[in-house]
Amino acid sequence: MRRDTPPEHWTAARKRIVAACAVLIALAGFSVARFAPLFIDGDDYAAVESIERRADFRDPRLLAAAWQLPVAATYGAGRFEYQSTPSFCGPASAANLLRSMGFAATQATVIEGTPYDPWFGVLIGGLTLDEFADLLRTKTARPTTIIRDATLREFRAHLQQANDPQRRYVVNFHRGPLFGRGHGHFSPVLGYDASRDLVFVGDVNEAYGPFLVSSERLWHATNTVDGATGKKRGLVLVNLGDRTR
Repeated sequence: MRRDTPPEHWTAARKRIVAACAVLIALAGFSVARFAPLFIDGDDYAAVESIERRADFRDPRLLAAAWQLPVAATYGAGRFEYQSTPSFCGPASAANLLRSMGFAATQATVIEGTPYDPWFGVLIGGLTLDEFADLLRTKTARPTTIIRDATLREFRAHLQQANDPQRRYVVNFHRGPLFGRGHGHFSPVLGYDASRDLVFVGDVNEAYGPFLVSSERLWHATNTVDGATGKKRGLVLVNLGDRTR
């Protein structure tokens, strides 16, 4: 006799398959939403002349002097740690900042026990500026402020304080306005040479390494929109002079 309805265990199996497919589709959608801004930002910077062509970008004499600046010296006192994966610029920046404060930290340990634990070694989508500030606030127990939508004048005013040992700045920028390529990125601000208007950026990507850039070029790189949030990038300031707990 022909059976018009499948056995109950077949129906249950199909339901499980449909549910599993729905979960996979949801995860795929989430991954695309988080990863897409890392690779597709809707902006074309191909016509930008890279700062790598400037003589002061990585001038040995200027870099040697920059490492002697008060805050840069705290970073240089220990081994500067470069990001281990493309998604770890945030954790690497946080770890270097903590080490400059005298804490033992690595990019792996700094996110342990936080909501930002990686999946299979990958921090999906990296960190947003707000998430990064939250991580620093938790790990340093110091007042942590996001500086977003700053004018060039306001941006430079903060840079004037970047050599204060009681302050630590991390910059969240898009590589495009600087190099004509790349995506969103985090790195510590190691110092500022006001006489030459050069910011000393401790790039945690070893392929770039620490470099010097004018304040205006760096400001343009922060004055970009993070596709993951729809908000501008900017600076994070940690005030070492006060404790939050």
